[in-house]
Amino acid sequence: MDKRKKAAALKYDSGYEAPMVTAAGIGQIADNILKTAKEAKVPVVYDEELANLLVNVDVGGNIPVELYDAVAKVIAYIVNIDGSIS
Repeated sequence: MDKRKKAAALKYDSGYEAPMVTAAGIGQIADNILKTAKEAKVPVVYDEELANLLVNVDVGGNIPVELYDAVAKVIAYIVNIDGSIS
């Protein structure tokens, strides 16, 4: 099993059909995604299984239907911890 660090960035607005993958990568690219998120004060959720799936989604593409429930839980968690998100 590949244990290299993996990360994906998602974007979602109420007008979107589904959340979109805006960045995804493994190793150094994952490190850069996490660094950029930290610098921008974007909340980060660590979920190895979800990251393994999201790095296989094309950047700029919507998440597949099979990931809706998992990503909805992430969005709900972030909204819960960050009251500034509406």
